[in-house]
Formats: sequence, C-alpha cells, structure tokens
Amino acid sequence: MVREFWKLPFSGNRLNYAVAALGLTAAAGVLTPYAAEAVRAARRHEPVVPARHLPYPHLDWPLQIAGSQYVPLSWAEVPGWTDDDHLAAYRTFRASCKPIAAQQNAVADPKTPNANGGEPKALGDSLRDPCRAAQSLDISDGTKARAFFEAHFLPLKISRLGDSNGFVTGYYEPVLDGSRTQNEVYNVPVYRRPSNLFVRGFKQDAPSLPNKGPVYRKIGRRKLVPYYDRAAIEDGAIEGRGLEICWLKSQTDLLFMQIQGSARIQLDDSSTLRVNYDAYNGYPYTPVGRILIERGIIPREEMSMQRIREWMEQNPNAADEVRRQNRSYIFFREVQLSDKDEAVGAQGIPLTPGRSIAVDKSLHVYGTPFFITGELPIESERSKTAFHRLMIAQDTGSAIVGPARADLYFGAGADAGKVSGRLKHNMEFVMLVPKSLDPVARGHKMPLPDSRPSEKIAKLFPQLPPKDPDQAKDQTKDRKSAAVVPDPAPPAAAAAASAPASAANSPASSAASAAQAVPLPEPRPSIESDATISGSHRGRHHRHRQ
Repeated sequence: MVREFWKLPFSGNRLNYAVAALGLTAAAGVLTPYAAEAVRAARRHEPVVPARHLPYPHLDWPLQIAGSQYVPLSWAEVPGWTDDDHLAAYRTFRASCKPIAAQQNAVADPKTPNANGGEPKALGDSLRDPCRAAQSLDISDGTKARAFFEAHFLPLKISRLGDSNGFVTGYYEPVLDGSRTQNEVYNVPVYRRPSNLFVRGFKQDAPSLPNKGPVYRKIGRRKLVPYYDRAAIEDGAIEGRGLEICWLKSQTDLLFMQIQGSARIQLDDSSTLRVNYDAYNGYPYTPVGRILIERGIIPREEMSMQRIREWMEQNPNAADEVRRQNRSYIFFREVQLSDKDEAVGAQGIPLTPGRSIAVDKSLHVYGTPFFITGELPIESERSKTAFHRLMIAQDTGSAIVGPARADLYFGAGADAGKVSGRLKHNMEFVMLVPKSLDPVARGHKMPLPDSRPSEKIAKLFPQLPPKDPDQAKDQTKDRKSAAVVPDPAPPAAAAAASAPASAANSPASSAASAAQAVPLPEPRPSIESDATISGSHRGRHHRHRQ
C-alpha cells in the first residue's frame, strides 16, 4: 500500500498540505502533556464548595448556661485553692451523691426541659461519674480530698454576662418561740400548703413545687385566678380551714422565718417543732430592706436583718405597711428532725453549715461544687475575713437568681443569724465541672461559620425567612418558577444561599431552621486586595524613576 502511495503524481499543493499536517501532528504530540497539566492546574484553583447538610449532625456543644460567661482556668490560677479544708468539702459533696445515685436509673433526655419549663441544665447527669468515684473511696486526708477534686473536675470562673464577679448573701435557721394552740401571746398562724393552691403541670399534692412562676387557686372546676397575696392572707383569706401548723408571737417572726425557709420552733410545752419550706403563692419576692433604703429609713451601709427587726419592733404600724409590699407568702410543712439535725435543703439532705449553698435551680444541678473566694465580714460588721471555700449546691430560694448567685448557709441560732444577716457582697465564683464536659475539648470540634458572600451575591440572592404566611407562599411560587427558568447563579452562590447563618446554632433548632429559607451571612466589604495596592505602588515608583 505504501508503494502505491508513492506512485501517485505529486504536485506543490499536495506537498504543502502534507508538510502542514505533519507539523500539526508533531505540535499536538509535544503540547498535549502541557495542556493536560494546565487543565489540572485550573481545576486545582477552582473554589471548592463544601457540601452542607441540614440539619447539622449531633455535636457535643460546649456548656451553655443562660445569661452567663465563663473562663476555663488551671488549678494554679484559682486564688486560695490550696488554703481550704478540702476534706470537709469532700464529705459534703459525698452526702450530695446519695440522691444523685438514687436517680441513676433515670435517663436524661437533652430535649426534655427542666422542672421549671426552661432549657435542659448544662451539667445534666454528668455528676454521676465523680459521685461513683467518691462513693468507692474512703478519704480521710485533706491532700487526698484535694487530689480527688482535681482529678475529676475542671475549674471555670463563672459570672453573669457583663459582670466580673458573683454575689453572695447568707441564711440560717431561726429559733423561735411558738405554740400548738392560739392564745393571746401566740396569735400569728404558720400555714401549711392549701389544698386549692394550683401550679400548671403539677398535681396539687405533689411533694415538690417550683419556687418560680405563676400560682393559681381554683374557683369551681375550671376557673383559675392568681392566688392570694400577703395582705389578703394576713387579713384572713384562708383562716378557719385547719391549715395552721402552729402559732408565733409576731408577723416579724413569721417574715424572717419565711425569708430563711425553715425554722426551729420551741413550743410552750417544752418540745421542738421543725418546719421547712413547702410552697409559695406565686408573687415575686420583694426585699423589705430595699424598701427601707429607698425611703431613707435605714442607710444602706447600716442595713442588716438585725437592723430591720429592730425597726419593725419599734414601729409596728409602719412595719405592717412595709411588710405587705412583699406580696410573696411562704407555706411550710412539718419535718421529723431532732434538735441535733440540721435543716434539710431542697436536695432532700441535711445542710452543712459553712459548706452548703443555695443556688438558682433553673440553671444549676444540686451537688455541683463552687469555689467562692473574696472577703466577708465574718467576725464583725467591719471585719474583712479572707474567704476561700469550696461549697456544694444543696438548696435553692426564690430570691437566688443567676449563674453566679449563692446563699451561704451558716447553721441555726442567733449567732448564725448575725453573720448571715450582714452578708451582701461581691465574690468570685469558680464552678467545678466534671471532666466529661470539658468545654475546651468540645470547642475544638465546633464547625467554623460559613464565609461571607460577596456584596454582589448577597444582593442577587437575598435569603430572608418569610415574615408572614402570604410572603412564604410568594417565595414558594418564585422557587417553582425558578425551576422552569435556568438559574444563572454559579454553583458557589447556590451553595452559599443554602448555607446556614451560623454554625453556633444548636442541633435542636437546626431542624426547624432547615424548613425555612436560611439567611446568608453579612456580605464581606469591598476592599482592594493587597496585591493590587502593592502593584500600583511599584508602578508609580517605576514611572517616577523614568
């Protein structure tokens, strides 16, 4: 066949075509590797759009305590940590582990709200692991007790959002005189919980009711109205129903007993009656001390519970009016405790003087250790005693609100009342968190927020959630029409339009946001790149030299 080819008559044009074809073939063979490399390089420089899936997969989010801010610390950064009696704190913590272990069969659901109807508590059931370790150990040495806390917990300095410190007050168990029967001396009733007191979501005979939120009384079978306030109850709204546990000498004694939440009542028959908080009437607590300060009756620097008592005893008529400004009213229950037993806290165990604290139970879990440090007037009103002590959350109160707010328990009697009555001070709070909830380790797993789109893309594809149902229908029609007409947006813009606004949203809320149009992040500003700026400087410098 080759021979036949060369036999054909050859002309100049045919020779030119043959030479050109051979040249193109050679060029293609030489340039092909470079072209393939150029294509691969172009593909490497294409922006890679990550695939986003909504809702996000479940992640272990860092601690989220409402209205708080916290900073992880090392143990060396906790002031006064080595100066405390850690053995006393360990014994108090171990006592809290008994009710925690009793709940070991309960399964914590992260989507289940707490008893007050709010979000789940940050610590959840994480105290079970340290409690198991504490119950298996028999520590009798302070150094080993400190090593236990350092081995199972991490310190976080915590405070209310915007504040650097927390706030503490004190409480105690009053010892009062009383009688089982009403007479001329003892004529102020101590009421148990009325049967017509109703809280939504709870049975009327529930052993424990929340100390926040509305409280009602039933009229008939269905009608609910707010419960009686202090003035109505003092005027006899619930008298004659057999609710009287005992009788006291004065309304001032009852007020201070209600503020403290428990009392030892020495009866006129030489026996002792112990009562504890049981329920309240639904009105927020108003401190009478604040009213006296605002009216200029007692200077702020002289304010204490002892000063309030003295003024009320000297001004009984004015005291009635001031006391009724606090519409909150507390109901009690009788508890079977001996004279040697301490008052029982909300966790259901006896409190430890100097180690037990009352906290906001809507935020914190009973049994949580808090290291509280600062200066307090323990010895006298003007003294500044260094206070570095590990306390255990075992109680609560309606006036204890916030992430770094505590009431320090000092025991029973007049001396404990004097100390607790003068405590209203800012202190540093270090919350001990089980190591299973290490916020630093969990923070490393959090996804970064989506990069902000350009200003042009943000204007072309505004993704805002619909404000009303009609607008949602309009957006649905727009999406259907867009399915017919090809979308001119590049793939990167389409992916940005479907990305969530922030990776900080919780997994529970991601499912709800996935059903709506997800708003884009704010567009990045139009700023001239460094390369352009530096290039223009070099150009001007070159022209100047010419």
